[in-house]
Amino acid sequence: MSFPRRLLLGIWALMFLDLQAGAETWPAKPLRVIVPIGAGSSVDLVARIVCEQLSEQLGQPVIVENRPGAGQTLGAAAAAKAEPDGYTLLVNSSAHTIGPALYPNAGYRPAGDFIAVAALGTTPFVLVVPPERGFRTVVDLVNAANARPGAFNYSSPGVGSGSHLSAERFRQVGRVQATHVPFKGGVEAMTEVIAGRIDFFFVVLGPALPHIQEGKLTALAVNGEQRAAGAAGHSNARGSWICRCRQSDLVRSIPGRANTPRDR
Repeated sequence: MSFPRRLLLGIWALMFLDLQAGAETWPAKPLRVIVPIGAGSSVDLVARIVCEQLSEQLGQPVIVENRPGAGQTLGAAAAAKAEPDGYTLLVNSSAHTIGPALYPNAGYRPAGDFIAVAALGTTPFVLVVPPERGFRTVVDLVNAANARPGAFNYSSPGVGSGSHLSAERFRQVGRVQATHVPFKGGVEAMTEVIAGRIDFFFVVLGPALPHIQEGKLTALAVNGEQRAAGAAGHSNARGSWICRCRQSDLVRSIPGRANTPRDR
C-alpha cells in the first residue's frame, strides 16, 4: 500500500472510529497532537500533513506540539498524563514501545496508558556519511572504522530511537567501535553529518533524500526489506554482509490516551 494511501486511511480511521454516539458533541474544541521529537523530523512532517487534513475535515484547529527529549519519552509521558477526553493525541515512532525499557522513569506504559488509533506507515533508514570521507560502500566505512577503533562517532535523534538501534546493530555485526552522539531531533543529527563533525548516521530516507541528491550526504545503504523508492543505486543493507539484521523501519502511528471514551 502506498504511503499517501496509508495517510488517508489513518485520517479516516481517526475520524470515524465509533463516532456515532458522540458525533454531535465531538470535537467541540481544538485538538492537541503531541509529537515527541523535534520539528522538521519525519514524524513531525507526517503529523503536520495528517493534522492539516484532520482540521479541515473536523472543522476544529488541530495543534501540533513538539515535545522532544529523552528518547521521545518526554512527549509520550506528557500525552499519558493528559485528560482522557479525546482531545490529546500522540504521533510517535517505534521508540514509543522501546523507551520504557531504556528509561526506567519514562513516565508512561505503552500499552496501559494508550490505545492505538491509526497506523500512518513505515519508512526505511538510510546509512549516510559526509562526502569528504570518501566512502562509497558500507565495506569502506567498516574498514576505516576498524582501522581506527574508537575514533569514529555516529549521531541519532536520541537514545532508543530507531536510528540509534539501527546503528547499534550495525556496530555489533560489523564489530565497529564508535561513540554515540544523541541529539533531540533528526534535523540536528543530520546537520552535524553534513558539517562533517559526525562520521555516520542512520536517517529516515525522506528528509535525507534532497541532501543526498545535492551531494551534501553520501548514502551507503538502505536497511529495508526492499529497495526504497528514490534510493536507486544504493544497496540494501539487510542483504549485505555487514547488516544481516532485522529491519528497523520507523513506524509512525497515532496512539490515543487510554480510557478515552470510544465515541471520540
